[in-house]
Amino acid sequence: MTPSLRDTFGPLTRVGGYYARSWRDYLEGDSPRVPIARPTVGLAVEALRDEVVLFGLRARRPLSDPASFERIHDEVVAALDFYGGRGCLADPARFFTTPDALADVEVTPVRRRNHTYARLRWESGYHPLAGEPGGDRWMTYTANRRGYALMLRHPEPRPWLMCIHGTEMGRAALDLALFRAWYLHEELGLNVMLPVLPMHGPRGRGLPKGAVFPGEDVLDDIHATAHAVWDIRALLGWIRAENPGADIGVYGLSLGGFIAGLLAGLDDGLTCAVLGVPVADLIDLLSRHSGLGRDDPRRRTILLAAPLGRMISPLSLPPLVPMSGRFIYAGLADQVVHPREQVVRLWEHWGRPNIEWYHGGHTGFFQSRPVQHFVTDALVRSGLVTGIGRPQSPDAATG
Repeated sequence: MTPSLRDTFGPLTRVGGYYARSWRDYLEGDSPRVPIARPTVGLAVEALRDEVVLFGLRARRPLSDPASFERIHDEVVAALDFYGGRGCLADPARFFTTPDALADVEVTPVRRRNHTYARLRWESGYHPLAGEPGGDRWMTYTANRRGYALMLRHPEPRPWLMCIHGTEMGRAALDLALFRAWYLHEELGLNVMLPVLPMHGPRGRGLPKGAVFPGEDVLDDIHATAHAVWDIRALLGWIRAENPGADIGVYGLSLGGFIAGLLAGLDDGLTCAVLGVPVADLIDLLSRHSGLGRDDPRRRTILLAAPLGRMISPLSLPPLVPMSGRFIYAGLADQVVHPREQVVRLWEHWGRPNIEWYHGGHTGFFQSRPVQHFVTDALVRSGLVTGIGRPQSPDAATG
């Protein structure tokens, strides 16, 4: 079979394997940490949808050839020495530096149909340390130097929810819809902030071919993570300066769940953290989806980078959010963020907080009523949403 045919039929083969393993687990009851669901055609279709998404991502983000990968390998080796010498590998909290206060935030009103919101722009103060591997290249991605966010704000003081998007998002219409932002704002009464992650949306303009987050370039992933955490912590500081004493929660999807998990281990003033289909270890996830054979030299580079993955993982930071404010949801058929390898590890690290397992794949949360109700319940139970009466169904205000 030619490589192209293998690639074409790979999703079907992997879904077949998933379906067979699901029946095995169901019949043997061999899944102590993940609920055992009876395999159905519907779950298999959800898994296939994920595999098609992964197929598309691989097509748009092909791996470099082994010779070009040498630069990535050399940077990983240098980074292990650089961060190890600064104690960041042993104490990951030292890797994430406290951002400067935001100044000169540009707030522009926007009206779309029957809704009014604002666009925020500011100059990001993040920059890599002198001599940090990959740092000079990162600073050539000039669109990242400007921070962007959408803001849905009430005229009177209200609690805030920071909604952090996932891969391939960072666009206004998409983010507002997937977070059900108008429901959060109008029915639950929250101020909603939706920041744009580095290398996404308007911050992805002018990037060289192959530069993506997350992607094969390990040091770009390291800097993108640090930059994202810096910008959102700075934005949290701006909110607190605008509304002293306001309750603030974070809600992240997929890659955004990864960033939200890090924030929950760095900011001790958050009321709640809701992680949807969250990534726990980014480098481990990239290794799983790389498609590299055991004897491929590029695989050696990814395995070598494992300590760097742990350095930027929420698994390496004790959660500072109260137990009553920790919530996770995940898909039983998720083929993108593996339930056992990613979600369960984070759930256990967080002390096994409230978790919702929905019957679907990675993107199935958007159509899952149990997930919609779980998120609303999480915001109410954490105390972020109070005194507004009984909210309508999330379907009532998708925006």
